[in-house]
Amino acid sequence: METSKVLRATVTLVAAMAINGEVCAQTYPTRPVRLIVGYAPGGGVDVLARLTGQWLSERLGQPFVIENRTGAGSNIGTEAVAKALPDGHTLLLVTAANAINTTLYQKLSFNFGRDIVPVASVMRQPQAMLVNPSVPARSVPEFIAYAKANPGKVNMGSAGSGTPSHLAGELFKMMAGIDLVHVPYRGVAPAMTDLLAGQVQVIFTSTASSIEYIKSSKLRPLAVTPTTRVAALPDVPTVADFVPGYEATQWYGVGAPKNTSAEIIERLNREINAALVDPKMKARLDELGGTPLAGSPADFGRHIDEETEKWGKVIREAKVKAE
Repeated sequence: METSKVLRATVTLVAAMAINGEVCAQTYPTRPVRLIVGYAPGGGVDVLARLTGQWLSERLGQPFVIENRTGAGSNIGTEAVAKALPDGHTLLLVTAANAINTTLYQKLSFNFGRDIVPVASVMRQPQAMLVNPSVPARSVPEFIAYAKANPGKVNMGSAGSGTPSHLAGELFKMMAGIDLVHVPYRGVAPAMTDLLAGQVQVIFTSTASSIEYIKSSKLRPLAVTPTTRVAALPDVPTVADFVPGYEATQWYGVGAPKNTSAEIIERLNREINAALVDPKMKARLDELGGTPLAGSPADFGRHIDEETEKWGKVIREAKVKAE
């Protein structure tokens, strides 16, 4: 009899928890939601956050307020979300930098893989391998041959030490077996300025930030970094066409503090995936040089784990240090 009472109590408790979770998801959000971005206003990441926030505001009936928390390679913004209440009212715009920073920074007050749970992936953004037109190479094999003939004399610019553009270049160096001199800048803009001036010879950067220079023939694209060609540059081959297995893209998504209810995460995931099939939203992502990256929270979690492991190996082997 006592066992029967315990079983009934347990069933009742589980049912109550399930009902409570459903009610929580149905009423969520109950107030404005903060979507924290670890970068300054005006850049591509900020624009993507505002597009996502606007969509969610319209779908869920509460403002999604973009809050820019800059500094330490986006770690300050990530820390704010990691320490927030897990009620779905504080979210993080997750970027490839979060996977990179797990290894790049030795002392963090949070553990990204433990303290932030994946909600939904949003967009993948390809990079391009660009050279100054003065470089006597019109293909990846020619560039590799040129670099091998001039070891330590070819400069590779980047948006900064440990950034996705830097690590894309380091991965290329490792897989192609060449020696390039890394020249870090404080952002993409100054790196592009020196590439145009011929102070550096090659750079890996997003197609969105370089497409106009390519169209005007001010820079020469040798390849794109995904495993498939990019619609905006259909005649440009992939790096993997010549260096098998190479792949490097920037990507973005949404995360939440650990212990956020599964019901809230599922609802956010459903609404974000709805945005990624909306023609207007897809057109805006295309303007940013990206493609929709739909999937479940588990899909996004696996992607983060794979990227964390991949770039961790590059950072350790290339001995990359945070600026």
